[in-house]
Amino acid sequence: MISNLVKPFSFIIVFGICVNSFGQKNPTTIVLDSLNIQKDSISTNWHKVNKASLDISEVSFVNWSTGGTSSISGLLGLLFERNFKRDHMVWENRSVVKYGVNKQQGVDLRKTDDILELHSRFGFRKDTISNWYYSANFSFKTQFTNGYNYDNSVVLPISKFMAPAYMFLGVGTVYGEHIEEFSAYLSPLTLKSTFVLDQDLANAGAFGVTPAILDDQGNIITKGKHLRREVGILITNSYVAELVENISVQNLVSLYSDYFNSFGNIDIDWEINFNFKVNNFVKATLGSHLKYDNDVKITSDENDDGELEVSGAKVQWKQLLGLGVSLNF
Repeated sequence: MISNLVKPFSFIIVFGICVNSFGQKNPTTIVLDSLNIQKDSISTNWHKVNKASLDISEVSFVNWSTGGTSSISGLLGLLFERNFKRDHMVWENRSVVKYGVNKQQGVDLRKTDDILELHSRFGFRKDTISNWYYSANFSFKTQFTNGYNYDNSVVLPISKFMAPAYMFLGVGTVYGEHIEEFSAYLSPLTLKSTFVLDQDLANAGAFGVTPAILDDQGNIITKGKHLRREVGILITNSYVAELVENISVQNLVSLYSDYFNSFGNIDIDWEINFNFKVNNFVKATLGSHLKYDNDVKITSDENDDGELEVSGAKVQWKQLLGLGVSLNF
């Protein structure tokens, strides 16, 4: 009997659903179309960049009367960006990976570049007319493998993965009419954390961390600290533009000063790159990277006695000229 009742009730329910769906056809279509429009509008607010590049240089000599050393070098670069901009909000995310090596005849493989960077910045403005955003900024920088100073007679690691690593976290304001091309960021409150997770480097007080405390015989009483925190002011500027057809420039400047430790000593990080596009795949790059950090003391064997002496903070500079291939994917 129950089965006999189920059949007509099932038919009524199915029929009711069909009628209701038919009656609501236009509203349902409107709602779905509205959702699709919102989805499309959100997707168009995202700007994505996936870029891989490889620069190679090589020189070889055979019976060359004036002499020379054969060598080959390569630099691999990866760039990923996920940027969102809509009405009152902008959210920029960027990760940079670079690794370069050089091999000369009779010399072991040596590193020429080593970068791992993560950047994220969120901005919110009161209205769409203003070019000023309330902003929060995060950045993280370190390297992959050990770094050495080959100019010294004693070749020891002077840096390693997470030794150092730098993290900046702050709030402030950013200006940018076309923020993806030009932006100026001012943060009166930024936390800078310096990590030195290698104990030997930490004991030596590398990169500004508190060094180990030693007794008269040189034995370690208290190990060096792995972390140094600073609170200060951060100013950054980013400028990207096409100078002429197929020639573009990217200029990045970062200035930081700690409020409580030698305020006025400014950490400088200034990088400028000129990109020359040959075609869709081949490109050339001319770049300069200048850095100064009062906490980074340069060590060198100045007396050629096998002992490293600390010579204080110095201006660091790196120059790059490369020709290679670039692929967007």
